[in-house]
Amino acid sequence: MGRLFWKFFFIFWLAQVVTSVGVGVAIWLERPAHMPGAGAFAEGPPPPRFGGPDHPPPLPDRPPPPPHYLSLPLLPILAGCVVSLLFAALLAWYFAKPIRSLRSAFESVAGGKLGTRIGASMGRRKDELADLGKDFDHMADRLQNLLDAQRRLLHDVSHELRSPLARLQAAADLMRQQPERGAEFIERIERDTARMDKLVGELLTLARLDAGMTGKLDEDVDLREVVTDISADARFEADGKHCAIEVDLNGPVVARGSHELLYRAIENVVRNAVLHSPEGGIVAISAHSADGRLRVTVADGGPGVFDGDLAAIFDPFFRSDPGQSVAGYGLGLAITRRVVEAHGGSVSAANQVKGGLMVTLLLPLPVRAGQRVPEIRDD
Repeated sequence: MGRLFWKFFFIFWLAQVVTSVGVGVAIWLERPAHMPGAGAFAEGPPPPRFGGPDHPPPLPDRPPPPPHYLSLPLLPILAGCVVSLLFAALLAWYFAKPIRSLRSAFESVAGGKLGTRIGASMGRRKDELADLGKDFDHMADRLQNLLDAQRRLLHDVSHELRSPLARLQAAADLMRQQPERGAEFIERIERDTARMDKLVGELLTLARLDAGMTGKLDEDVDLREVVTDISADARFEADGKHCAIEVDLNGPVVARGSHELLYRAIENVVRNAVLHSPEGGIVAISAHSADGRLRVTVADGGPGVFDGDLAAIFDPFFRSDPGQSVAGYGLGLAITRRVVEAHGGSVSAANQVKGGLMVTLLLPLPVRAGQRVPEIRDD
């Protein structure tokens, strides 16, 4: 038994004992005058004087019983103490048991057992302690997911860096053996170095966003201008696949935040759409304000994503089809999600009925003085 159990037990039991004693004393003091023991504490007419014709003296063989001025009802008080002892113990156990479970669960998580959950041990409780147990389970889930993501990130980074490093080492060895092919090997070294530089840059961006190092988010960003510039750059990549870029801009679309980060977030989605679009496909980009928020959508005509992977595509290094040969490292959409969340918005993906994937970015409208902040929720 822990200290909390004995504190609850002693306080509840003492309170009930005091209550029982008080009730017993009150009953004893309020007895009628004719009851034994009322004696000098009872109010009423004075006792009769013996010796008159109407009141003969008592017989000597039957003396009157002596008054019991101090005879308290000990039996009811004792019974109340015993019953209160039982109920105090049960009540203290009821409160202390889930707290002991929580303490044990915290020790398990601190020891590295992130799979520890206590929701089932709470039974059918419907109180604040049961809510605390659910919050603990939610916290443990988040910790486990974050650590699993960190392990996957380290594994994926090491895997992605191993291949270009091996090629760089091989190119350096071949360059020593065949100096006449130096220009060819230098070109390969430059290409792999550029790939590694891009990977490290994206990892640093992702790390800064995870750490909250977003810089100032106080610019008025015209998303119409951002989308126009991005679509113009995307057409150069889309021309190689004979894809068309369609842009639909409806009214003024101004967001509050960082121009550079928002540009990169939308660009990652558009480039991903161009990358997965089929030959001769269409990438549709739209930006407009509705329902108190800004909505940017990017849709392609590609194969789409498995429904179970729609939320996971925003995780670092995730690929819905690992066997598919696609350029990139799977960090673009992860950066997009971090940027949008840093701006107080949300991002989601959905498969279209006609085929392809549609990514939706929701951002809050700029808040002016005295204006209420709109709530951002995924549709």
